[in-house]
Amino acid sequence: MTREFAGTLVMDFFVAFGVIIGGSIIGGIGAFLIGKPPLSAIHDLAASLKIWALVAAIGGTFDAITTLERGLFYGTHSDVFKTLGMICAALGGANAGTFIIQWITQEQLTP
Repeated sequence: MTREFAGTLVMDFFVAFGVIIGGSIIGGIGAFLIGKPPLSAIHDLAASLKIWALVAAIGGTFDAITTLERGLFYGTHSDVFKTLGMICAALGGANAGTFIIQWITQEQLTP
């Protein structure tokens, strides 16, 4: 693993983490302004933003799908492993953000 790829994994993790934390908290402020319970809105937003955090972290789904296709059909397996690593790092960041929101709101997230 190169230093550049490790940096990409760290960036993917924190981009997904930031989308969950930032989107949920800013959405909670919006819920407060319109008279809805902010903690419930924060909790609900954290659950629904996971897929968007993943998409934002990997830079769009079509690039990742194209890279996976190229790796599977043209024999560049390192591209497949790198893309899967980026997806796993983004999922880890999204889950970490969701766990923090769950801790803040003291509600259990259900799948």
